[in-house]
Amino acid sequence: MKIQSVKDLEKITKEYRQKLYNPDFIKVNIGMASCGIAAGAMDSFEEAQKAFSGNKNIQICQTGCIGFCEEEPLVEILSKKKPRIMYRHLTKDKIVDVIDEYMENDFEKNKKLILGQIKDPRSLLEDDYPNPIDEFEPVESISFLEDIPFYKGQVKIALRNCGYIDPDKIEEYIAKKGYLAFLKSIDENKPKNIIKTIKESGLRGRGGGGFPTGIKWETCAKHHGDRYIICNADEGDPGAYMDRSILEGDPHTVLEGMLIAGLAIGSNTGFIYVRNEYPLAVKRLVNAIKQATEYGLLGKNIAGTDFSFEIKISTGAGAFVCGESTALMASLEGNVGRPRAKYVHTVEKGFRENPSNLNNVETFANVPAIILKGADWHAGMGTPNSKGTKAFSLVGKIKNTGLIEVPMGISLKEIVFNMGGGVPKKKKFKAVQTGGPSGGCIPEKLMEIPVDYQSLAEVGSIMGSGGMIVMDQDTCMVDVARYFLDFLTEESCGQCNPCREGIKQSLDILTAICEGNGKEGDIELLEELGAMIQKFSLCGLGTSAPNPVLTTIHYFRDEYEAHIKDKKCSSGVCKNLFHYEIDEEACTGCRVCARKCPEDAITGEKKKPHQLDQDKCIKCGICYDACKFGAIVIK
Repeated sequence: MKIQSVKDLEKITKEYRQKLYNPDFIKVNIGMASCGIAAGAMDSFEEAQKAFSGNKNIQICQTGCIGFCEEEPLVEILSKKKPRIMYRHLTKDKIVDVIDEYMENDFEKNKKLILGQIKDPRSLLEDDYPNPIDEFEPVESISFLEDIPFYKGQVKIALRNCGYIDPDKIEEYIAKKGYLAFLKSIDENKPKNIIKTIKESGLRGRGGGGFPTGIKWETCAKHHGDRYIICNADEGDPGAYMDRSILEGDPHTVLEGMLIAGLAIGSNTGFIYVRNEYPLAVKRLVNAIKQATEYGLLGKNIAGTDFSFEIKISTGAGAFVCGESTALMASLEGNVGRPRAKYVHTVEKGFRENPSNLNNVETFANVPAIILKGADWHAGMGTPNSKGTKAFSLVGKIKNTGLIEVPMGISLKEIVFNMGGGVPKKKKFKAVQTGGPSGGCIPEKLMEIPVDYQSLAEVGSIMGSGGMIVMDQDTCMVDVARYFLDFLTEESCGQCNPCREGIKQSLDILTAICEGNGKEGDIELLEELGAMIQKFSLCGLGTSAPNPVLTTIHYFRDEYEAHIKDKKCSSGVCKNLFHYEIDEEACTGCRVCARKCPEDAITGEKKKPHQLDQDKCIKCGICYDACKFGAIVIK
């Protein structure tokens, strides 16, 4: 069926809403994004399909990432007059028994596996739809998912459908009001009104730069030529996976956002530049484009109008610098991915020297919701200069690793200690880095700051695409700066001197400090180099590259000085600058460390203090991690 109008779309919406939440079936949604599959979700999916293949009353379905990656595989089960229950760690050996118990209405038997109940409807866009399965009685002894600290306080716009629909079925997206914003925009045929709504919503680019989206669209629309819509899905920050999760869990929302943008600026062609390392995202994008084309939502004369739009996929080779707009467009043209000077804006001369509008995945994912709900709705969230919500990936030394979406202005403390659960193993929090390898490291004393573009910039960091890496007491901040400079040295395109030579020289100094060869004046030289790189580099990679160095020097200067003057690494990371000792008063003689030592460097009788042979010790840290009594100490 070719969709020709809003009426056609609403007919499909009504039909598939009943299928999406069919009260006559038990529906089992298994999280099948990369995080779930890595944790064993594919095996669980296949086991459930095999066990219940003959039961027509049970639907085994796939879905995307619901965010709580630490608890994968995550499985949601729902049916008529029973609560929607989210289960965690539902591996192959557990899933069949849990489904059987759910069918028997025994929610207490495997209570440890239950993450929580789900309030339905959950999506922000569902509030005017009647809930087709609202008759169930809640289980009082099981918390609602929204009351669990990880989810409490989250507001999902870009991630609104992830974990709740099958990303390979366009009908399920349509059932959640998918493509309604686009078709309504076509009916109104007022591109300027679309731009006006996006401008008034306060939406800023979620890829890192934070440029106002509406202004970018408006500027691009003013220039003549074959205009292009480009989606930046080249997510290269270590530890960041927001865009990947959206593409894997809800690809159609990105396509719809691009369609609306194309309508607004007068473009007929869109490109999605996605990392080749995201095979599942690419697969689901290809399928989504095929389905949208079959329904007449992509292609020639969409909905019987004179508006045509096609979307092509281009896979990148993993160059971090191609996340920069001009380098991305050069790569898209088939050239080497190198940035160009910013005085010529891409909205004027971008891809193939034509006006080009580039936004990232998360930005486009926000657009359909804003068009449906209105500018005031979006502008009512966040802070005066940072409207709406932002998705973040929480990784590193944190209990609850995962993906969250929160209103701008929330404090770092709320994210790290409440949603993230703080640092595991009773260790002390040291810092959090925001904004990827070019972001800054923020210490504990600044954790009350709100997370928005301006506040993060004031403390020397950036919003970036949304990666957050948490560090504990065992993290050496000098080594952290060295690690990120090493990454950026490899990823620099080498086109301009300040970036190519400045980052390398900074890395050489940091490496010498970590190896115990630091000298007086190194800190000052790093600061001087950092200022030069920021001022004279050609693109954003270079101008932000010194952030890890400058912020660690500013907030953790004592660690640099200890490395240089005292030749000590108090975190036990730089091998030439520390050694392990056994605290005889704390040692219980449990022999765990002795059994695990690969070099037999630890000796001693059971229940008596042990000794560590420094000549044999290779400083691998196995004993330090294994000791439960804090008897292994760093000196």
